[in-house]
Parts: sequence; structure tokens; C-alpha cells
Amino acid sequence: MPRRLPPLTTLPAFDAAARHLSFTKAAAELNVTHGAISRAVRNLEERLGTLLFERGTRSVQLTQAGRQYADQVGMALDRLATSTAAATSSRSSGVLNVSTSDGFAGRWLVPRLRRFHRANPDVDVRLSTSGAFADFIRDGIDIAIRFGAGDYEGVVSEFLADEEVTPVCSPELLQGKHPLRSPQDLRHHRLIHDNFRIDWATWLEAAGVAEVNSEAGVRFDSAAYAVEAAVQGEGVLLGRSALVSADIAAGRLVRPFDLVLKSRWSYYVVYPADALRQKKVRSFRDWLFTEMKSHAP
Repeated sequence: MPRRLPPLTTLPAFDAAARHLSFTKAAAELNVTHGAISRAVRNLEERLGTLLFERGTRSVQLTQAGRQYADQVGMALDRLATSTAAATSSRSSGVLNVSTSDGFAGRWLVPRLRRFHRANPDVDVRLSTSGAFADFIRDGIDIAIRFGAGDYEGVVSEFLADEEVTPVCSPELLQGKHPLRSPQDLRHHRLIHDNFRIDWATWLEAAGVAEVNSEAGVRFDSAAYAVEAAVQGEGVLLGRSALVSADIAAGRLVRPFDLVLKSRWSYYVVYPADALRQKKVRSFRDWLFTEMKSHAP
């Protein structure tokens, strides 16, 4: 028995208009005119025999029927996009799109990628480090490494590693006029800040140090640049274990103190439920866990 379907060309327009609650924004997303969106939605309403939007002077709102239909259409289009990506993956099997933060990419992932490429010479990794959570379907991301609580809706989220923080600095700061020997010695040195959730105020309080201004020093939005500043002897950074482990192993950074604070957030490997059907995603996912275990911070 043939399926009873609406005009399929109207569904992307309806989905975009329902998500944006704006025909203008839907038109911009789909690169069509406002009139094209309006006609598509009207055509769909006529075929369904029900109103999907309540039109105002400068706004639209979904009706109850529209909200219910939008949920189902959105899920159907997502499933169709996922299936299409899987069906065409053989044509792009050599490209793996990975999303993560710039700090994790620059200080952990990139220095180790050569080992993945040696084991998987037919896979080309493309890194996205925008800082925003990737939409796996719309952004074309295959797999992501995220730092957070791990409760990411609609995807598989696997624990990769905990994160700890402790001061790190260039070995040269252990010498000189004011060598770093105790946390109180930090008053003689510049603090380096990044945008991490555990800050200097938290660490200094835990160390029982009150005479150091926790707000003073140099600040970076990029964790990768903050680590590089510490390597260059700019000051003392509250280093994140995953991001400074390679520099510590190479002797570019040292830990002058013993006090370590554990973050309540961790690193997670995140991907769509069916992503591991693709060999390139499965290989990268397995390599991440092996690499983190073999070269743990």
C-alpha cells in the first residue's frame, strides 16, 4: 500500500520556519525568498487540512497541531540526513570531521595525531575548534571531544578522562631572585589565567594563601595560548592536566607544588548513535581511548 505523504518539498521550509518561528529566518537558512517559505507552508497546510501557524503582523506562532507536527517532521528529517550521510560515507571515507576545544586540540590532540595517521594513513582528520557545541547533522561532524558533565542529549557520550588542575611554570621560575618553593612565593610572580572553571581564587583558597591577588596577571581566552605563555616563562599557570602533560613530559613545564584540585567536569567522546558503523569513526574513537590510557597525564 503506498504511503500517504505530504508534498516532500514543503517539509524543509516548514521545519526551518518552525525552528526559527520566522519565515524570514527560514528563508535565509534555506537561501530562498520569504514568499517561497510562505507558499510552501500554505501548500502543506492545505494538504493537511489544518493550520500549522498562527500569523501575526510581524511574527508567527505554531498552533498545537503545528507543534506536534514540527517535532515529528524534525526527527524525520534528522533521520533522513543521518541515513544520507551513512549512505554516502564511502565517497568521503578518507575525511573525518572532529570537533573539540582549541585548548584540547592544540595541547593534547594535535601533538599526538601523527600516531593516528601512521595507523590510519587513509583517513584525513579535519578539526573544528569553534568552541560551540557541534550539531552532528547540520555541521557534518563525525565525532567530538567535549569537556563537561557528559549529559548530552540525543547522542552517545563516553567518559574519556578526568581533569585535574595545579600550578605549572617554566623550570626557570624555580631559580632566580624569587624561586618558587611554596605557594606563598606566588606573590612574586605573574599569574596566568585562562577561561577554565577552576580559577586561581579557588586554588589559592585551597592552598591557604591569602596574600596573593587572584585577579592580577595576564588573561587568555584560549587555553592553548595560556599554556604557551607559561612555557615561555611569562608566569605561573593553573594548568589543566590533559593540556600540560606533554609539556611536563618534555621538561618545558614543571609542577612546583603538590596541591592538585580535581574538576567535577571531565572529557567525553561524543558521537551519534550509529556513527560507529563507519570504520573511520570507530578507528578514531578506539584510538582516543588507547592514546589517553597509554599516554595519560
